[in-house]
Amino acid sequence: MASDTVLILGAGHAGFQLAASLRQHGCDGRVMLAGDEPVLPYQRPPLSKDYLDGKTGLDLLLMRPEAFYRDHKIELLHGMRAEAIDRAAKTVRFASGERVEYGHLVLATGARNRQPPLPGIELDGVCYLRNLAETDDLRARLTAAEHIVVIGAGFIGLEFAAIARGKGKEVTIVEMLDRVMARVASAPVSQVFAEAHRKTGVEFVFGAQAVQIAGAHGRATGIDLADGRHLPADLVLISIGVVPNTELAAAAELPVANGVLVDEVLATADPAVSAIGDCASFPCRHAPDNALSRLESVQNAADHARCVADRIVGKPHPYTALPWFWSEQGPLRLQIAGLTTGFDRAVTRGDVESGQFSVFCYRGGELAGIESVNRPADHAQARRLLTAGRQVTPEQATDESFDLRAAATVRPG
Repeated sequence: MASDTVLILGAGHAGFQLAASLRQHGCDGRVMLAGDEPVLPYQRPPLSKDYLDGKTGLDLLLMRPEAFYRDHKIELLHGMRAEAIDRAAKTVRFASGERVEYGHLVLATGARNRQPPLPGIELDGVCYLRNLAETDDLRARLTAAEHIVVIGAGFIGLEFAAIARGKGKEVTIVEMLDRVMARVASAPVSQVFAEAHRKTGVEFVFGAQAVQIAGAHGRATGIDLADGRHLPADLVLISIGVVPNTELAAAAELPVANGVLVDEVLATADPAVSAIGDCASFPCRHAPDNALSRLESVQNAADHARCVADRIVGKPHPYTALPWFWSEQGPLRLQIAGLTTGFDRAVTRGDVESGQFSVFCYRGGELAGIESVNRPADHAQARRLLTAGRQVTPEQATDESFDLRAAATVRPG
């Protein structure tokens, strides 16, 4: 029956996890998972790492083999792009013309690459790195490329740069701000990662703005900067963040603001519609004043999905999961627990020069988040500390003899 149907729009991490969790929790209604890509649901993080580097094949990228969906009665709608939601009739119309009825609709539509309004953006050789098709294209082009310019010094741009340098390619990264990962990491972490990339031969141009992608005969040949400089390039990677896919929700008159707006149980203004993952803007327990937040991480996508699955099977609860993030760039692994944006004090544990340290970030005197570089034990304890709401003073954080593990596991009272 349509009233028992859960229709999930988006087959990324959030959509897949929701479908799997529903079956795991005993949901016996119809579960339909619609994705606009013509492939089985796959993992995204390896795209900019081992898959791009050729160390991992598609078989290891897939969330589950095809038999999993058949065995768990999850109906996959491959290459199905949703065009409109009729909330009154509880139907979704797809580009194919097919209409599907639902009892509960979940928007897991994710986000898309942000495209700057640059002349020349349409030239051959201008690439992105977010989905499988883009990564396959980039991997093929990387073999022949000689001079690469990356626009944006965030996680994806830096991960790509590490792989490109490993293949002997000339790489220049253009960043409008004054350091790498400026929006997500503290200055000490930025400095260590930038120096590590420089040692491999990556060049940085900070405080710079691209104004045009130059080209000849339909192909990119370089980047023109606002200060008059020209950077030659036969491959340009645009990596300046993403835009949430909210058009379907907005057209269905659901509130949107940097994402589809949801409440503490991830429901939209329509109780029959939820939103999860990169496309959802939700009140975050770990942000100042429970501010509306839109987080882009596998952790957030999967935990959102589990929360909504619980509600659908009759066990509703607020979403409270601790955010965490990670990035691998060459020999460096950055792991972040909590939300460190807007901190007003930071202290360091460990030796920054050694490349193994953690930065404890405080906001208003309280521990807000911990950034760990090649210190996985610190990250594990950080997640326990922050999940439990326990505090570590700056003095304790900098004292290597202070037992973080004990602090994270001590029982209250």
